[in-house]
Amino acid sequence: MKRTIGTCYYPEHWPEDVWAEDARRMAELGLTWVRIGEFAWSKLEPRPGDYRWDWLDRAIDTLNGAGLSVVLGTPSATPPRWMLDRFPDMLAHDAEGRPRRFGSRRHYCFAHAGYREASANMARLLSARYGDRVAAWQTDNEYGCHDTVLSWSPVARDAFRDWLRDRYGDMAALNDAWGNEFWSMAYEDFRQIDLPNLTVTEPNPAHSMAFRRFASDMVVRWNAAQVDAIREHSDAPISHNYMGRVTEFDHFATGRQMEIATWDSYPMGFLLDRVPGGDKTAYLRQGDPDFQAFHHDLYRAVGRGRWWVMEQQPGPVNWAPWNPAPQPGMVRLWSWEAFAHGAEAVCWFRWRQFPRAQEQQHAGLLRPDSTEAPGFAEARQVAQELADAPDAAAAQVPVAMVFDYASQWAWEIQPQGAGFDHFDLCFRLYRTLRQLGLSIDILPPDTAALEGYALTLVPAVARLSDPLRAAIAAAEGLVLTGPRTDLKDAEMATRVPLGPDLPDLPATSVLQETLPPDAPRPLKGGGHVTLWLEHLETDAEIVERTEESSPLPILIRNGNRLHLAGWPDEVAASRILRSLAEEAGLEVHDLPEGVRLRDTGAERFVFNYASAPRRFGEHEIEPAGVLRLARD
Repeated sequence: MKRTIGTCYYPEHWPEDVWAEDARRMAELGLTWVRIGEFAWSKLEPRPGDYRWDWLDRAIDTLNGAGLSVVLGTPSATPPRWMLDRFPDMLAHDAEGRPRRFGSRRHYCFAHAGYREASANMARLLSARYGDRVAAWQTDNEYGCHDTVLSWSPVARDAFRDWLRDRYGDMAALNDAWGNEFWSMAYEDFRQIDLPNLTVTEPNPAHSMAFRRFASDMVVRWNAAQVDAIREHSDAPISHNYMGRVTEFDHFATGRQMEIATWDSYPMGFLLDRVPGGDKTAYLRQGDPDFQAFHHDLYRAVGRGRWWVMEQQPGPVNWAPWNPAPQPGMVRLWSWEAFAHGAEAVCWFRWRQFPRAQEQQHAGLLRPDSTEAPGFAEARQVAQELADAPDAAAAQVPVAMVFDYASQWAWEIQPQGAGFDHFDLCFRLYRTLRQLGLSIDILPPDTAALEGYALTLVPAVARLSDPLRAAIAAAEGLVLTGPRTDLKDAEMATRVPLGPDLPDLPATSVLQETLPPDAPRPLKGGGHVTLWLEHLETDAEIVERTEESSPLPILIRNGNRLHLAGWPDEVAASRILRSLAEEAGLEVHDLPEGVRLRDTGAERFVFNYASAPRRFGEHEIEPAGVLRLARD
């Protein structure tokens, strides 16, 4: 696979007489890809039916003429103002029932059929006109960004009622599935069902889970409409650019509709805005050492092996609580880390910093006056290094982890203990594996086979799918489930007979207690469990217990199946995972703080996120350094 680079460009923001010079400089820099168009609806159609294609024709011709390949985005993330006159009810509403107003972006409700069709029609028109002139497509932009998947609008309510009717068929089935005999919550008609917001206390978890599934399905339906429209006239690959720690919809479901998954990587913005745990002071100018890697591996799974970084941070952003400048060398490091995880392309956002509107403080490769910003030199260095680098060779790594969007919804709806979060637990275990020098594949919850994995983690999956259950039963490597795995059914009810129902591992979770952060329970082997603790009845081998007068089983085992009954702290997680990795025959490292490895088919990459030099074997790696070693 050839590794390529690109940028995001907005010709509508700049005088046309600079386009050719911009394209020349892009090509001279070594860029291959340019993404355009994803916010340009009002420029393409300033009034209903008044299409202005001429400027986009010239922009694409200019870029293609310089040898650049174009990714064309559909502009539905920014509906023009006149669209609200056409569809006054298209606005999403927040959980307090207030409409999201015009004046920013992503203000539409995914459930609105009229705007969905209008957006699909725009995608169809773009495909018909440019299907043979662009090399790839992007649908919309950053689904879910700014908390925009969950809409509490009247349109969403009516669509939700229809969705429920399709799912359950009749009221008796819904009332039974939801347990509506509790608190006199039974309904007589689907028209009586509201959205699960503004209730006096928490709504029925089955009601909330149904709404979360519905909201995800609306995103999937929305994306499918545009994908189908594009494919009427183009066979170029289609992608969508996902974001970091956006979990409100099932990315695997949209990913199956397209050829490529992309995501927008902003390491320093994410550090201060959404990374759980970690040392934010030590990595203020570098970003968290594991957050980007986690998403690289996640979106490689969403794209079924094909993925890009569509937007890579080149300097300070504008949207985090604080926005420092990257440490010199980090723009290069982030780019090479993406390639190490299998990215086909890394595209920097954006080509030139725009001096007006909401993102004027967001750095680009060029300053607003077109002089080179600091990230430009590092992009040039990446381009030069790529020219001498061998093609990437993909290979399955020995460790896997299952991630499940529906489990994230389940534990948000009913956390039982403040802070229980599927993403957080998965990420912390992923971080521990990375600190041991291991490379990880992330797998979807319907994974049907685990061949080739020496160690697989299945943390906090609310309900094991039939394919995953069969894969666990057939796995030859070690499989670690838990904590909080397979304790619910599809309607958020406690499993009866009690779970978890684990292949070849007899255990029953008869009681679950949650622990405040300042009251962890010590383990005999060292470290603690915190937040979540299951009381197990089991005939399996008890590998580890709590250290107290009446010790509880924490780690149980039968053959190569293991179950963890509590949330381990850093010490316990490192100790347990190291032991399992060594048993599985994996190469485990004692990495210096800030150093991370990633193995590919032909190379080993070593990255130094620290602000001081670090050693790996005989090699000293400078801050923001990237070491590439050939593998046998």
